[in-house]
Amino acid sequence: MPPNVRREFDAELDTLKTRLLTMGGSVEAMVADSLSALVTRDTDLATDVRGRDAEVDSLQMEVDDLTIRILALRQPAASDLRFLIAALKISTDLERVGDLAVNVAERVEELNAFPQLKPYIDLPRMTERVRQMIHKALDAFVEGNADRAREVLVEDQEVDDLNAQIFRELITFMLEDPKNIHRATGLIFIAKYLERIADHATNVAEDVIFVAEGRDVRHGHG
Repeated sequence: MPPNVRREFDAELDTLKTRLLTMGGSVEAMVADSLSALVTRDTDLATDVRGRDAEVDSLQMEVDDLTIRILALRQPAASDLRFLIAALKISTDLERVGDLAVNVAERVEELNAFPQLKPYIDLPRMTERVRQMIHKALDAFVEGNADRAREVLVEDQEVDDLNAQIFRELITFMLEDPKNIHRATGLIFIAKYLERIADHATNVAEDVIFVAEGRDVRHGHG
């Protein structure tokens, strides 16, 4: 690739990275704010989170359109091609994180209409962990750092463990008093949404390893 073409190509890749980071920052904030709306019982904040979904969808379209245009015009090979394929997959995962943050916000709107079932301790911990996983996975993508991406894969187990712990505790509340079932079920759903967000962050991390090393580590491969 001639030097002037390479410079243009690199500028396009930088723009793509910036768009993905913007998208990642948006969904990170949505995840954090959706849980904050639960803890502070701020239903207006939950409603605001739902309203941000359109912005994330728009960013996904920008990322996908730019990626497809680069693929068509530049016809990249090797690591550049892997990067662009990963960008398409990452934008999809981030869009799904936004959708799941909306799901959390919807449950919060329902739960805030009732008295609080219990102090929220593990759910905020779980939320902060998944937010950090998203952030770290995207940093690893921009840096091309496979080792940092592997840290995300390890952290996913911590989220799974928290989800299981929350589930067991809430089942106990349901068994103690059937009047707790509706609220406990809502909190179980929120924990499950957070666990799925962590799965999407893990997908991003796996894509980073694919870009950096050309190895597919999904499903324990590689």
